[in-house]
Amino acid sequence: MSEVRTDVAIIGAGPVGLFAVFECGMLKMRCHVVDALDMPGGQCAALYPEKPIYDIPGHPRIDAIDLVERLKAQAAPFAPTYHLGARVEALAPRGEDWELVTSRGERIVARAVIVAAGVGAFGPNRPPVARLAEFEQDCVHYLVKRREDFRGKRLVVAGGGDSALDWTLSLAGIAAHVDVVHRRDKFRAAPDTVEKVRALAATAGNVDIVTPYQLDSLEGAGGRLEAVVVKDLDGGTRRLPADHLLAFFGLAQNLGPIAEWGLSLERNLVKVDPATCATSSPGIHAIGDIATYPGKLKLILTGFAEAASAAHAIHARVHPGAALHFEYSTSKGVSGFAA
Repeated sequence: MSEVRTDVAIIGAGPVGLFAVFECGMLKMRCHVVDALDMPGGQCAALYPEKPIYDIPGHPRIDAIDLVERLKAQAAPFAPTYHLGARVEALAPRGEDWELVTSRGERIVARAVIVAAGVGAFGPNRPPVARLAEFEQDCVHYLVKRREDFRGKRLVVAGGGDSALDWTLSLAGIAAHVDVVHRRDKFRAAPDTVEKVRALAATAGNVDIVTPYQLDSLEGAGGRLEAVVVKDLDGGTRRLPADHLLAFFGLAQNLGPIAEWGLSLERNLVKVDPATCATSSPGIHAIGDIATYPGKLKLILTGFAEAASAAHAIHARVHPGAALHFEYSTSKGVSGFAA
C-alpha cells in the first residue's frame, strides 16, 4: 500500500470540503481530499449540476456546477491532492496522528481529519409505485443534470420540498407543461419559493398545482411514459398526461464506514462542538450536513462557516506552539491570485 503524510485529511469533496481546503491553506496547512465520486463537487456535481442556488452570499443566483468550479479555483493555489473515486474504508489513531485507508489501498496519515461527507453515501427515496422500474431508464428521474432534456415535454414533479419547487421554477420556462403533485396543500420549501410557484401557477398557463394528491400508478408502454395517475385521500383519481416524472422525495442516507469510527452520533449524524466542530475523537472535526449540534441550519453557507471554525481549531494541532494571528483575507492576500 502506498502511504502519504499530510497536515489535514478531508473526507468529502463537496462544496464544504472544497472550502475547507481554502481555509486550511490560508493557515498554511496542506490537505489531501478523499471522495467516493470520480469528480469534486459532491451532490452539486453529481445530482443537480444545473440547479440554481440562491443563498450564496454575493451571488443572487448561481448554478450548482458553477459554484463547484469557483470553489475548486479558490482552493487551487493551495495545491490540494485529490483522491477521487475512493472511499475511506478505515480510520484509526496512529500515535498522535490519524491513519485513513481508502478503498484503493492508499494510506493517508494526517495530523487532523475533517469529515465533510454530506449525507454520506446517498441514493434516492423511490416512491412505492407499481411499474416504476419499467420507466426509470428514460422517463422517471430523481435528479436533473440537463435542463434541455425536458424542453417541450410534459412533466409531473412530485414532492413538496425545495428541490421539487426549485426545479418547477427552473423548468417551467422550457417545458410544455408542469404538474406539481404534493400530498398536502402546504409545501415544505422556502416561503419565497412557494409564493413564486403559486404565482406561476396563477399566471403562466403551463403550471398546475395538484394537491392534495399522491402518486398512484404510471401508464405507458415500451418504457415510454404516457401519464401519471394520482389519488387523493378519498381514493379519487386524476390522470395527468406526462412524458417524464420527476420524483423528489429526498435521499436515503447511509453513513457507511463512518458509523464504525467510534464517533458520537445522533440520528445518523456526527455530533460536534459548534464552536470548533470537534467530534468526540480529538483531532477529528465534522462540518456540513453530516455535522449536528443544537440550532444547526443545513445550509451551504453554514458549512462554509464551520469549515473556517474547524481549520482555526486544527491549527494548534498541526503547528503546535505557533502563534495564530487572525487576519482577514483582504489584508493577508492569497498566493496565486493577483492583487
